[in-house]
Amino acid sequence: MSRAAPGRPKQAAPPRGGVAAVRRSRGAVTSHPSFVVGAVLVALLLLAAAVSLLWQPWPPAEIDIPNKLASPSAAHWLGTDSLGRDIASQLLVGSQNSIVVGVVAVGIGLTLGVALGCLAAARRGWVEEAVMRLSDFTFAFPALLSAIMLTAIYGPGLVTSIVAIGIFNIPVFARLTRASARSAWTRDYVLAARAAGKGAWRITTDHVLPNIANVLIVQATIQFALAILAEAALSYLGLGTQPPQPSWGRMLNEAQTMLFEAPLLAVYPGVTIALAVLGLNLMGDGLRDLLDPRLARLR
Repeated sequence: MSRAAPGRPKQAAPPRGGVAAVRRSRGAVTSHPSFVVGAVLVALLLLAAAVSLLWQPWPPAEIDIPNKLASPSAAHWLGTDSLGRDIASQLLVGSQNSIVVGVVAVGIGLTLGVALGCLAAARRGWVEEAVMRLSDFTFAFPALLSAIMLTAIYGPGLVTSIVAIGIFNIPVFARLTRASARSAWTRDYVLAARAAGKGAWRITTDHVLPNIANVLIVQATIQFALAILAEAALSYLGLGTQPPQPSWGRMLNEAQTMLFEAPLLAVYPGVTIALAVLGLNLMGDGLRDLLDPRLARLR
């Protein structure tokens, strides 16, 4: 058996899979077409909202009756609506409302839903039954119905849309968290933590939540897309964002009476909503594949 030369330190073996693993992860992201296309569309949505905070071609609420229903030109890139308002400016500023509604509504559902789901999985018994029955009851009131009830009490507006969509998201995340957490509670690392004397909430924060985070992230992107659709639907019905604040859904509502005279008025906001929702759904599907450890092993 050969021995190392005296006085010469033994060289450490290079870390297995270090650089190769990084290259594989980068290659997996760039080679996933759904994630790449979705990320590009979402980046364009965020870029439009960021640009609209600093600059708009025209004030979105400025009325110019002599130039109403103008065709696309250098002055008005996408033309004007029936009141002479610049369509491009309304689309840019309308992206802010969609992002705000999506972030806040999904944040409400994610925070409260994950807390209730973890509580149900950790305590079991009557606590779990109460949380699940409360989720079933909340599912009986979809976002549209909740918005109608809240509008009757507090009046229509952006806050009403956010609260209604956020309430609907709570049982979605509660059910998903409870199912994923119950599966995690049966794993060996949780059993080892319990044997070490850790309490239920310490196990939940240290072991359960980090191992179900990928599922919650994917679901959050999907609910974000649904929140944009719900906000557009509520604004279309007059229950969401109110004038003069621009909204993609209200632009569709105002364009329905001009379909034969100016059909592009409905095409622009419709295509914008479709691209935003498509981008979030594609990115969610890509994240699901990239974060799934079983698929990662295959790559």
